[in-house]
Amino acid sequence: AAMALPGDLWAELPAERRIFCSVLLFSWAVYLWEAFLAHRQRRVYRTTTHVPQELGQIMDSETFEKSRLYQLDKSTFSFWSGLYSEVEGTMILLCGGIPFLWKLSGQISGRAGFGPEYEIVQSLVFLLLATLFSAVTGLPWSLYNTFVIEEKHGFNQQTLGFFFKDAIKKFVVTQCILLPVTSLLLYIIKIGGDYFFIYAWLFTLVVSLVLVTIYADYIAPLFDKFIPLPEGELKQQIETMAKGIDFPLTKVYVVEGSKRSSHSNAYFYGFFKNKRIVLFDTLLEDYSALNKEPAEGEDGENEETKSKTKNKKQGCKNEEVLAVLGHELGHWKLGHTVKNIIISQMNSFLCFFLFAVLIGQKELFAAFGFYDTQPTLIGLMIIFQFIFSPYNEVLSFCLTVLSRRFEFQADAFAKELGKAKDLYSALIKLNKDNLGFPVSDWIFSMWHYSHPPLLERLQALKDAKQE
Repeated sequence: AAMALPGDLWAELPAERRIFCSVLLFSWAVYLWEAFLAHRQRRVYRTTTHVPQELGQIMDSETFEKSRLYQLDKSTFSFWSGLYSEVEGTMILLCGGIPFLWKLSGQISGRAGFGPEYEIVQSLVFLLLATLFSAVTGLPWSLYNTFVIEEKHGFNQQTLGFFFKDAIKKFVVTQCILLPVTSLLLYIIKIGGDYFFIYAWLFTLVVSLVLVTIYADYIAPLFDKFIPLPEGELKQQIETMAKGIDFPLTKVYVVEGSKRSSHSNAYFYGFFKNKRIVLFDTLLEDYSALNKEPAEGEDGENEETKSKTKNKKQGCKNEEVLAVLGHELGHWKLGHTVKNIIISQMNSFLCFFLFAVLIGQKELFAAFGFYDTQPTLIGLMIIFQFIFSPYNEVLSFCLTVLSRRFEFQADAFAKELGKAKDLYSALIKLNKDNLGFPVSDWIFSMWHYSHPPLLERLQALKDAKQE
């Protein structure tokens, strides 16, 4: 008999096997593509051992070497953790981990007196077990990243006790948000009739707006200490700048980011006329715990943070902090924040609509081992996580490209405020404080960098400085 061609074999497979194989193949294709990119970038870290000429003024060779080794370690780590999670995901699918966990959740909720008709209860048990599983399997990686890599390169400021307390707190807070929100979403899908996808989308829209509103006031302070920026020159300058561009600023906070790590940042949040600015203490020269010498007798008092004395000052001068804020406020003034919200909500609506179209397909459930039941939560998981994955990859690439454009525009905005020179020096300082490596492979940076490479940003600002 003539040999069957692969195409014929594929056509003979039942629909659910084809769906299952396609999902697995696509997942590995993405993984291999990412591994290929990471390999190209690692080659850059390995071979660029001297400060390139155009960076001569910007980086000294010691910082350059430090950042090269840091990024090399991070890249190796992400190679192994990526491989692990790809293999883990594949094993879960091949061994029927999802139907097994669903059955187990049914037994647990059954023991608590909730029969199979209580699908939402079973779904919540399933979610709890699934998030617990991923927290436990992710723990060794997270520990290694914090206490080996970040520690070795001088970024980690946490003790082991603080790390675990933090992880448990994070898990509990996540469950307190995730479980009620999911149960309501499932309930809306169940009773929503033909147009359930519209109600489901509106519900997630409201939830995301509420979370953004309460996050910084109620959720973030559970993890970090926020203190209002004391009266003084910096605060006045920030308020003047905000007024100059009609930014409705109500409060400026400093957050103790240095308890976890010495990476630095700044952001703003809030809706309508109620905006707050948050500055990491590590961004500010005067506030960075890493710049302060511990006073006598203070050394052993604070167990939670390990104060490491640095020989180099960290953080930015006031003018540079203002320039960084000028960039952040540029995102607001140019409508980037609103555009991002609109894009994400349009995407969310589209996904719910397609979910409504696909949820009736029994083959989708059968592909993942659900032959007799079609639980809504499992449907959401299969469709959003697996079936949409090609679409998600394309979308995420488009958003990365868009984000880079927004960053250039925000830099240009800061430049119009007359802050080109200060932003130029702030970007160099932040790159140095965070040990960013300024040389990158073009495909890697195109695919991954949501911010343009340092040299491109400096070049754009330099043109302005010369003008």
